[in-house]
Amino acid sequence: MAEPLAPQRHLFDIPDDVAYLNCAYFSPKPYVVLEAGRRALTIQSHPWEVEPRHFFEPPETLRREFATLVGGDVDGVAFVPSVSYGVGIAARNIDVGPGRSIVVADEQFPSDLYPWRTEIAQQGGSIVTVEHPGTGDWTDPIIDAIDDSTAVVVAPACHWTDGKAFDLIAIGAAARDVGAALVVDASQSVGAVPFDVGAVDPDFLVSVGYKWQLGPYGYGYMWIAPRHRSGTPIEDTWIGRKGAEDFSRLVDYTDEYRPGARRFDVGEYSNFGLVPMATAALQFINELTPARIAATLKPLTSAIEHGARDLGLDPVPAADRLPNLIGVRFPSGIPEGLRDRLAADRVYVSVRGDAVRVAPNVYNTMEDIERLLRAFASVAG
Repeated sequence: MAEPLAPQRHLFDIPDDVAYLNCAYFSPKPYVVLEAGRRALTIQSHPWEVEPRHFFEPPETLRREFATLVGGDVDGVAFVPSVSYGVGIAARNIDVGPGRSIVVADEQFPSDLYPWRTEIAQQGGSIVTVEHPGTGDWTDPIIDAIDDSTAVVVAPACHWTDGKAFDLIAIGAAARDVGAALVVDASQSVGAVPFDVGAVDPDFLVSVGYKWQLGPYGYGYMWIAPRHRSGTPIEDTWIGRKGAEDFSRLVDYTDEYRPGARRFDVGEYSNFGLVPMATAALQFINELTPARIAATLKPLTSAIEHGARDLGLDPVPAADRLPNLIGVRFPSGIPEGLRDRLAADRVYVSVRGDAVRVAPNVYNTMEDIERLLRAFASVAG
């Protein structure tokens, strides 16, 4: 068991009277990330100092940091602007077709669904939606839905509305048993809990960078298994081609790509403002380590679970969820006035579906949890 961290609130610009428990929506940025962004503005104001190496070297450092975060190799990492872009890459490179199906969880995040709807409209096939489990986690219901007709299983590490977990190792094994691909949206887990692509063996993993990875909005990541790295990218970019580092030879057109998953990089991924911020964010997380972050968050979500249950509410139990994210349901639905009461108390969470979604991070303390529970108590009756 990893050692929990001391509260890291002093490393973030969060006022003392704010209980921000909404990292699953948008993360505050550590001071080191904000400072990296300020420094990054300088290079854009001095374009005469921009050299070809600035297009390639900083992103390669970032590529290494993400590979470290997910336990993968550097050549498997590609840069994407969004989950939908990454899932679109997966959809373009996995055959579905008539008689084949795509297994997804009920109320899956829209970006994990829409690219597949487009794909089956063009190729044929169907979507199998697995209903929300009343008790337990998502693993058995998802595995029960996999059969010989399954072409793709789309699954996160936890459901974005309430934190209920998916055992991706077991789900991935079940998918491979029938020759199906596994596509993972890790936006609500990577950075907050350990992830190992070697153990899970996803075909495609995608994540936004502005939630648990503490980076800027508009910059995200993929890890692509070796078996798909010779596939077809969404864009035909110049920077994804072999020899792109030599600007004097860009007119010597080539059909060859740069090695690994780099062919899938979004155009203009060298973004001089976002790359330094994203790099500082992943370095911050890799230094703390996801294992220690998870050990720090577990007592916080456990306190929410026990406090909410004492109030007669229905929190997702620890056995069924990840330690960074917990959904709390009220017996008669979301109470009228809950949002206003929380805002008045400067307590910030999300409502997703029929659950209040609470997502602490290393800047939170037990005092924040107590403030949340007092707000719940004021409307629970």
